[in-house]
Amino acid sequence: MSEEPLRVWVADDEVMARKRLIRLLAELPRRHPGIQLMGECADGHAVLRCVREGNIDVLLLDIQMPGLSGLEALSLAPAERPLVIFCTAHAKHAVDAFELGAIDYLLKPIEAARLQKAMDRAQAAVAQRHLAAPGSEKPQPGPPWHRLALPTHQGIVLLDPQDVSHAIVEGSLVKVVTTTGDFFSSHSLSDLEGRLPAAYFMRVHRRALLNLARIRRLEPNEVGGFLARTLEGHAVEVSRQAARALRKRLRM
Repeated sequence: MSEEPLRVWVADDEVMARKRLIRLLAELPRRHPGIQLMGECADGHAVLRCVREGNIDVLLLDIQMPGLSGLEALSLAPAERPLVIFCTAHAKHAVDAFELGAIDYLLKPIEAARLQKAMDRAQAAVAQRHLAAPGSEKPQPGPPWHRLALPTHQGIVLLDPQDVSHAIVEGSLVKVVTTTGDFFSSHSLSDLEGRLPAAYFMRVHRRALLNLARIRRLEPNEVGGFLARTLEGHAVEVSRQAARALRKRLRM
């Protein structure tokens, strides 16, 4: 990890919210070389200015601010930008935040232990950036926080797409089956299809989406389709129309 302190900027339109975050940052246990507060601001336009000036590792960003919202500011920020941790009272924006590249999403009132976890995650990500910088002897793969943000009744679950076996419609919800368990989400199957890597995932039925990398075998059925058996032992129906496209995908 880098031996330099994390350079942090706090952006929130509420003075008391900024003061609380700054106090919590100052009181965090020093699991890493420390935190250096670079400044604070109260609106989205100021966020954009400080991001464009650089010299920041981590931005603690509120969502509802005057001028530009935190989400709007992040969407307009340059590609070379600090890591972003959203700090907000609104859970409903979490999916949009992760799609814009946020590394964490904290709900107010923010607790010290949760903030510590987010800052530890940021420190690890900054260290990886340094390893991946030009001239590094050990370049690293892409950022580790690229995940599928899945809204469930228990909150936002972050999934590695390669761990998703399949998704299937059950009643009014979609069940996402993974190597670590099943999750029910209000996302439609079409939403999931658009968020998962098209190179691996295929709509094999109007009610099912399948990770082709997790197919163990395909069993033909009497209507010209398949029953796909996954590595975990699940059975997923493949319609006759999808079976034709699947044959082409698998060069059968």
